[in-house]
Amino acid sequence: MQSRTPAGRTGRPRSAAADAAILAATRQALVELGWSKLTLGDVATRAGVAKTTLYRRWAGKNELVVDAVAELFDELELPDRGSLADDIEGVVLQFAAILDRPEARSGLMAAVAESTRDDALRERIRTSIVDRQKRLVLEGRVRAQCRGELPPEPDPEEAARTVDLIFDMVAGAVVHRTLMSGKPADEEWVRDFTRVLLLGLTSPPPAEPPGAATSQPAEPARATASRPAESGGGWA
Repeated sequence: MQSRTPAGRTGRPRSAAADAAILAATRQALVELGWSKLTLGDVATRAGVAKTTLYRRWAGKNELVVDAVAELFDELELPDRGSLADDIEGVVLQFAAILDRPEARSGLMAAVAESTRDDALRERIRTSIVDRQKRLVLEGRVRAQCRGELPPEPDPEEAARTVDLIFDMVAGAVVHRTLMSGKPADEEWVRDFTRVLLLGLTSPPPAEPPGAATSQPAEPARATASRPAESGGGWA
């Protein structure tokens, strides 16, 4: 877990065990009570720490809830599955699995809802969750370039804009699918999404393998995105 001690605060060294207990208690309280009924006092009781311990670490509920949610997304890792498409599929499936957890759903939805009228909270979400997870796009792009799947992108500003765009496309699609539509981001959906992400809407679905035709009515071909992006799209 990454340290999130507010700047300028001093005192005795923080206990990693206490931090973990507080963040876990916050997520549990969000599921059981919701944002409006959650209090720092209740979290302290659940975590088995004094309220002063909690207040030394977080200035208020906004910061505490965002950090509790951010800890879940820090679990994300970009797997090395041999190709750009397969790597994307692997991390998207992880992301969807985290969003399927009640504590992630409750915490993220509550924080985003509150941030619509709280600019400081919106900024906390951006720096603690969004910006930190862009590391996955950066890592995936470098790996794909080393494999020769994507061309180098020498302009730093253009590369940064592309990273932002790809992150928004991936995160937005998965959050909408799982939290708004309430549908599963299962392996079939993730394959279809990855194909469209890398190859675009005009790419045809993969051809049915020879000999697969039968006398039975044909089922729609399942999309696959196992081939790399030839045009330099995706995580570049």
